Amino acid sequence: MLSRYCWFAGVAVLIPACLNTLSLAQSVDTERHVVVISIDGFAAYLVDDPKVPLPTIRRLAREGCIIEGGMTVSDPSVTWPNHTTLVTGMKPGRHGVLANGVLVRGGIGVPVKIDSHRDQSDLVKVPTVVDVAHAAGLRTAEVNWPCTRNSQSFDDQFPDVPNALDYTTPRLRAELIEMGLLRDETHASFRKASMVGLDYVWTEAACHLIRERKPHLMLVHLLNIDATHHRRGAQSQAGYTANAYADMCVSRIINAIDDAGMRESTTIILVADHGFTLTPKAIRPNVLLRKAGLLTVEGGKLTQAQVHVIPEGGVGFVYCTNPAKAPQDSAYFRKMFMGQEGVADVLLPDRFNEVGFPHPREYDQVPDAILVAKDGYAVSGAVTGETLVATYEEAQTSLGSHGFLAKLQKMNAMCILSGAGIRSGIKLQGVDNTVIAPTIAKLLGLKFPNADGRPLSDALHTSIGQ
Repeated sequence: MLSRYCWFAGVAVLIPACLNTLSLAQSVDTERHVVVISIDGFAAYLVDDPKVPLPTIRRLAREGCIIEGGMTVSDPSVTWPNHTTLVTGMKPGRHGVLANGVLVRGGIGVPVKIDSHRDQSDLVKVPTVVDVAHAAGLRTAEVNWPCTRNSQSFDDQFPDVPNALDYTTPRLRAELIEMGLLRDETHASFRKASMVGLDYVWTEAACHLIRERKPHLMLVHLLNIDATHHRRGAQSQAGYTANAYADMCVSRIINAIDDAGMRESTTIILVADHGFTLTPKAIRPNVLLRKAGLLTVEGGKLTQAQVHVIPEGGVGFVYCTNPAKAPQDSAYFRKMFMGQEGVADVLLPDRFNEVGFPHPREYDQVPDAILVAKDGYAVSGAVTGETLVATYEEAQTSLGSHGFLAKLQKMNAMCILSGAGIRSGIKLQGVDNTVIAPTIAKLLGLKFPNADGRPLSDALHTSIGQ
């Protein structure tokens, strides 16, 4: 059953009587399969980098459709918001996921926190294409996909969430232990693996589900590239090695599709959630706010705040904890930071339409202002130190970062569609990631009318959807 959401005037509202409406009048194609593989942090510019060995990925591009220059991602260009855009076809301002968790306002003087220990129903305000597919009777599965904890729309799941094994489908968890991919049922033992080891487990789990369950819609999310690009940068030797390993993971998933006898009926959608840029420097806005008396630090930790900044890579979410003073405090923040080294812009709510955000009065997770860093500078959440600008080591940020406004071309993500229903040798431009969910829906014969994007019709055979 599709849980808790129904559309009214373009907005998802809680109307129990409507729970089954999205499963009505669906004429699904049970002979088709879609496998979505998200390689976290795979910047579009890497697809054509001659130093990156990508035989499988480039073959898929030749045989199908590639978005030249990559697809534009959503703001903020971070993992959970963009993975949710991929399956809702909506920008974060509509689907509700603005960070890697729920942004919790705690009242006047209380700093905002990010709570990642949340269910899909706490995070995502609208139905996903998976919800619609499952309600229509299609088999669904996910491995390491964000914002899916305790979803009722997966036959098998292994979610991207803290303590993931606690929320993994029991039969899948038992099968992975029997296969030797998991040592036991504890998340602690699972997380002892390296990031490349985790990608191996997630890849093999996906291959197992494809062979054994033959899901109509399968979501897979790999993380090793993102972790490596953060530490070493995207176009580094370590980065190239991680890219090559991801290509081998894709190859294994394709082999599983072949083993399952699904190749002729399967569309592979290969995507990323964001790109990457180098950030050897960082700005520490909370240091200046501390010096101005707008936040309090005790024992090196933020304890109280009138105004403070939560970092999201290349942007910072500015929260003013007193709603009555928020307009004045956010305007003061902008005056304080505009013109400072490393600061490209400060957006106040009257410009939030530029990033697709509603006003903070309409959705309390939305910040009161957005600090935008210049390319080459990350935003740090550090509250100690004496200077606004520091090296990435001193600021405890990463050499490689994302989270910048999506209009920065380096944030563009890889996007390739190949296999059943996809025309060969197609190259498209000017695409954003809201098109993925409606394209999945069209491939599977599902009605999914409320997305911001529209299906990639130019990439599809004319028979699709007829």
